[in-house]
Amino acid sequence: MTNRKPYADSRAAKYIDRRVLELSARKTQNHIAMEAGFKTPNVLSMLKTGTSKVPLDRVPALAKALECDPRHLCMLALEQLGGSMTISAIDEIFGTIVTENEVVWLEELRDASDGADPRLTQRARAALRAIFGK
Repeated sequence: MTNRKPYADSRAAKYIDRRVLELSARKTQNHIAMEAGFKTPNVLSMLKTGTSKVPLDRVPALAKALECDPRHLCMLALEQLGGSMTISAIDEIFGTIVTENEVVWLEELRDASDGADPRLTQRARAALRAIFGK
């Protein structure tokens, strides 16, 4: 018997499910599906439950509809497509993919340090981790 939800445990399915829930006060699932360009709203349900994988050609429109970073969603979709080996290959070829939010952090770091390219000290690491409660 085959698994009817082969991507149910994927980070992409969990992320899409969470984003739909987070947007539910402002957008219906049908609205999100329509914004993403899906012909039928049940496609979004299939992505959330892991019945289907995220189609790479829909990542930009889906990211816009989910109000999330397209690079992050693309990495989750690629992970779903080929697992950790695919992500390792992408990292090896392109280096670390930086999200829009991470770019803002980097720009602030450069501004705060006057472009000094500061080394990450133990003290700075501890301060950064404290921001996130770690």
